[in-house]
Amino acid sequence: MVVVTLQRNKCIGCNYCVELAPTYFRMSKKDGKTVLLHSEQKRGFFTLKFVDNAAFESCEQAAKACPVKIISTKLV
Repeated sequence: MVVVTLQRNKCIGCNYCVELAPTYFRMSKKDGKTVLLHSEQKRGFFTLKFVDNAAFESCEQAAKACPVKIISTKLV
């Protein structure tokens, strides 16, 4: 299982995550920050859990490219 977490309130809107993992990230037209698609919010953290381990690589690349380091990925 893959777990992706996003701290959306710290997003600067650089768009790297959307370029590297467009299946999981989109930019909001309202505030210019990224949205982790189909995620659940809890205390400012947006979390997405899924079983497709093949998607881990694209989300991991997005996490590494993020200049403010607000994306984390884990294989559970």
